[in-house]
Amino acid sequence: MRSLLFVPAHDARKLAKGLECGADALILDLEDAVPQADKARARGMCAEFVAAHQARMPLIVRVNAASTGMLLDDLAAVVRARPYGIMLPKCAGNADLLQVDAYLSALEAREGIAQGTLRVLPIVTETAAAMLQMGSYGAASPRLCGMLWGGEDLAADIGAVANKNAQGAYTAPYVLARTLTLLGASAAQVAAVDAVYTNFRDPDGLREEATQALRDGFSGKAAIHPDQVAVINAAFTPDDKDVARAHEVIAAFDANPHTGAISLHGQMLDRPHYRSAQRVLARARTAR
Repeated sequence: MRSLLFVPAHDARKLAKGLECGADALILDLEDAVPQADKARARGMCAEFVAAHQARMPLIVRVNAASTGMLLDDLAAVVRARPYGIMLPKCAGNADLLQVDAYLSALEAREGIAQGTLRVLPIVTETAAAMLQMGSYGAASPRLCGMLWGGEDLAADIGAVANKNAQGAYTAPYVLARTLTLLGASAAQVAAVDAVYTNFRDPDGLREEATQALRDGFSGKAAIHPDQVAVINAAFTPDDKDVARAHEVIAAFDANPHTGAISLHGQMLDRPHYRSAQRVLARARTAR
C-alpha cells in the first residue's frame, strides 16, 4: 500500500470522500480525531462503514490505546464488521502487540471469523519507551502487517518544543525514530510506513519527503488530507522504465538460479538487486 489516508470515523462526509480519493487504504480513526463525547457513536458508524465497504479497499481501524480503557470496547464494536486490520497507537513493543492478538483471537472466535484474519499495524514511536523496543517485533504475532512511525506524540512524550528545525527537517530524535522504524520493520519482514506530512497545503514538501521515504526503503506513507494522496501515489509508483528494468533483472537471475551475482549491461548485480526488483514490481501491481 502506497497511501494510507486517515479519516475521522464519525464524519460521514469525510468517510465518503475518502473512498473516492484514490488512496490504497483508509485508516478510520477512533482515537485522536474523535472527541470523547462522540466515541460510542463513532464506533457504531465505523462498524457500519466497514461492513458496507470492506470489499472495496483495505479499511484499517485506529483504535484507542490500551491505556485509555477504551481498547476492548473499540475492538468489540468493529471486529464483527471484518476490517482489513487494526491500527494500534502507543504500541510499546511486542508485548502490546501480543495482547491485542489475544483480544482479536477471542473476538474472531465470538464472531465466527477465521483465526488470524485481522491484521495489526502498530504505531511504534509515540513514546520514549516504545523507541527502546523496536527490535522486539521480530518475534511478533503473524498479524503484524507493517510498522508506522510518527513524531507528534513522541514530541509531547519527551517534552520537545518542536520536532522539526527552521528548515523543516526532522531533528535528531525523530530521525532516529524514523530510522529505527525502518530497521525494525525490515527485521520483522513487514512493510515500513512513513509518517504523515502535516502541512497539507505544501505538496512540494510532501513530494520531497515521500521521495526520500521511497529512497530509504519505506513502502508507503500515511496522509491526513485527500489532496495528499495523489502526490504520495505518484512518488511510490514506479514508471515504465523502472518496471522494465525490474523485469530484466528478475529474468536474468531466474535464468541463472544458482548464481549469486550476474552481469547485466556492464553492471554487476547480486541478490539484493533481485529483491529490490521484486519490490518495484510489487509497487507497480499496487498501482494498477
